Amino acid sequence: MKTRIDSLDDVVASFAGQGYICDQRTALAVYLAAQLHKPVLVEGPPGVGKTELAKAASAFLEAPLIRLQCYEGLDESRALYEWKYGKQLLYTQLLRDKLSGMLADTDSLEQSMERLGDLGDAFYSDTFLEPRPLLRALRADEPVVLLIDEIDKADQEFEAFLLELLSDFQISIPEMGTVKARHQPLVFLTSNDQRELSDALKPSPHPTNAIAKAERAEAAAKQLEEAQKERESALQLIQACGRYANKPIPLDGFAPGVSLRDVGAALPAT
Repeated sequence: MKTRIDSLDDVVASFAGQGYICDQRTALAVYLAAQLHKPVLVEGPPGVGKTELAKAASAFLEAPLIRLQCYEGLDESRALYEWKYGKQLLYTQLLRDKLSGMLADTDSLEQSMERLGDLGDAFYSDTFLEPRPLLRALRADEPVVLLIDEIDKADQEFEAFLLELLSDFQISIPEMGTVKARHQPLVFLTSNDQRELSDALKPSPHPTNAIAKAERAEAAAKQLEEAQKERESALQLIQACGRYANKPIPLDGFAPGVSLRDVGAALPAT
């Protein structure tokens, strides 16, 4: 994976070369996610390019893409790993055929148990383990881009499991112990807004949320300032009209939202 990103323009130019139109805010999200190792949550209706964003980021960072497609009923065993039961069954049959020869020269039960112990716990080993996307991302020999597509289609139970996985990038397999990520993947989560995501998942992953909140707060403050200025101008005009007509106008009756449109009704009759 590319470890150095010189500027946001590099992100924009790389995405443009792949046919993906990337603005500065999207480039900033990719840049911060890669530098801070934080997940990115991308929300929107189908067809707006959420999945393509992860693919473009994978190509830009020169990292393999591993995709987990979410659906209703998805559980951790299908997303993490499965055992190859067919191969385990064949191994059992082969082992049964070999046992008589292996134990023929043993004289006691203790010797037989010791001989069987030398075989090891082969049933639950990498030979019979079928890694799914999440486990492949944790065990990858190089950093990867992990795309968790349409997380809103999965159940809330799986969402809770995913939060636990993303918190420290390790998972416990009962038969094999704890598996820690060799390299922390860059995670993209997409949602079609089919259901509301949990608060723990939604606010923090998207690096541009803070920017959006700041812009909304700035716009609200600017609107309030303009309203206050308009009210002050309206009240000053009302007072001036009252002095001109030698008839003071009390201002206590005006609501805080008074504007220039209220002036006409307050002017004294001539």
